[in-house]
Amino acid sequence: MDLIIILLIKALNIYLWLIITSAIISWLVAFDVLNMRNKWVYKACAMLNSVVDPGLRYIRRFLPSVGGIDFSPMVMFVLIYIVQNFLVSLLG
Repeated sequence: MDLIIILLIKALNIYLWLIITSAIISWLVAFDVLNMRNKWVYKACAMLNSVVDPGLRYIRRFLPSVGGIDFSPMVMFVLIYIVQNFLVSLLG
């Protein structure tokens, strides 16, 4: 049982870093640092978004963007943090 909990914590950490990467890439695209017309950049962004967006899309249904700022990644950070703390408490 401990192994499953540890694997879930690791998977949540990976998902957290994917969300951070997705947010940074969206900023780089918005400021024209990354060129989305490049085929490799487009494919990498599409792959990353296909992993991250399903979780964030659920939050976006209840929390719309305010002034063009998307707060769903921050809400997801808090949710992941709460779940990870709960899983750690199950270990100890």
